[in-house]
Amino acid sequence: MATITKKGAATGPAGQFKDEGGSFLGHPKGLFVLFLTEMWERMSYYGMRALLVLYMVDHLFLRPDVHEQVVGFTTIKGILESIFGTLAIQPLASQIYGLYTGLVYATPLLGGWIADRWLGQYRTVILGGVLMSIGHFLMAFENLFFLALFFLIMGNGAFKPNISTQVGDLYGKDDPRRDGAFTLFYMGINLGAFLSPLVCGTLGQKLGWHWGFGSAGVGMVIGLMVYIFGQRLIRVHPDHAGHKLMNQTAQQKAGKKEPFTPSEKKAIWALIALCGLNVIFWAVYEQQGNTMQLWADNQTDWNLLGFEVPSTWYQSFNPLTILIFAPLLGLFWKKQAARNKEPSSVTKMAIGCLLLAAAFCIMIFAASVVGDSRGSVLWLVMTTLVLTMGELYLSPVGLSLVTKVAPARIVSMMMGMWFLSSFLGNYLSGYLGTFYSTMSKGGFFTMMAVLAAVAAAAMAAFNKPLRAALGGQH
Repeated sequence: MATITKKGAATGPAGQFKDEGGSFLGHPKGLFVLFLTEMWERMSYYGMRALLVLYMVDHLFLRPDVHEQVVGFTTIKGILESIFGTLAIQPLASQIYGLYTGLVYATPLLGGWIADRWLGQYRTVILGGVLMSIGHFLMAFENLFFLALFFLIMGNGAFKPNISTQVGDLYGKDDPRRDGAFTLFYMGINLGAFLSPLVCGTLGQKLGWHWGFGSAGVGMVIGLMVYIFGQRLIRVHPDHAGHKLMNQTAQQKAGKKEPFTPSEKKAIWALIALCGLNVIFWAVYEQQGNTMQLWADNQTDWNLLGFEVPSTWYQSFNPLTILIFAPLLGLFWKKQAARNKEPSSVTKMAIGCLLLAAAFCIMIFAASVVGDSRGSVLWLVMTTLVLTMGELYLSPVGLSLVTKVAPARIVSMMMGMWFLSSFLGNYLSGYLGTFYSTMSKGGFFTMMAVLAAVAAAAMAAFNKPLRAALGGQH
């Protein structure tokens, strides 16, 4: 028999919260509202990103009569050139790409703070969706390019952290459905990322840039509408009601902060070291949307069965690979664990970096075979397959590791540091991309492979001390 716990909310015989909005496929219906909201938002984000570098290199920065009208262009170009010297079109576009994708990872810290202190999660998500919608539609105006990027960066910061935390708030702390819920949510992210180049990329390259950017804006508006009209189905589990306020009150009553234990200090320093190596991984990995997109556009033959496929379809390979292989890799790790042969978290992350290096080794061969002509799309398919396996070995494992070993009283700060490493890595990807037009293609891809291999070697070399600092079992 169900029992009443709070405001009429009921729990079943297993203690699971019975969502007043009902359930679907064994989960609260609110999960699927969040799934669809995130799917449409990711479609808009990755759709715009698929076009961004090509738009700058092939149009916006190519013609003086166009870029001279862009508000802030002279100032931003001047600041970057005062630091890095004269920048040609491709290096300048790479720098701006790195700044944009990097800041996307920095602003969620601000968005979380705004939600916690002032607006709450619901209103902050709405704010983020509105800002991103404005940003996408502003991309239709060439002279407002940088203002559009600003709106997109700030909107993502408000939206991203607050939509994700609402998934966990649907479930009790001991609810066995929680992991499955995040898996479904993650699939929504990658479904949106898979569809975005097919829709936004095709419209942008076949009909015009502004058609692509406009479709990204439409996708964001649809996601926002799904969230607003589905809000009544998103019910916070009683376990989470007021828990932040209670924790803050308890800390205030304590009156002082307890010092970290020696083992906690070791864990903190170990995580900081891993964050540093994480910067290198993302700097190499994020070439996908930057220099690898240029390779796809300029040196890949996209004529398939008589149809000229838009080069931005390349950016659908990665999310499609995740959708296919993430569940299979999870089963593989489960079988390894059953035989006590599953690698430690640190070892998995080292394997991820090594796979990333292997992916760019494929591109070294591609550069030697293709030369200055156009080569088979299979080079990109093989590279993306290996690169994505590297992502699956590092990214989710790293997130899980932070939540497991960071001292409880600073776990949010350590997670913020982890995302800060993604910010630094994304910016570094833009800086490294500036060498794409000044080095040989083989030399550039060799540099990427070496950087990833160095990160893998560092993780392997420090595996034992890192594992000891992280508690041995990680």
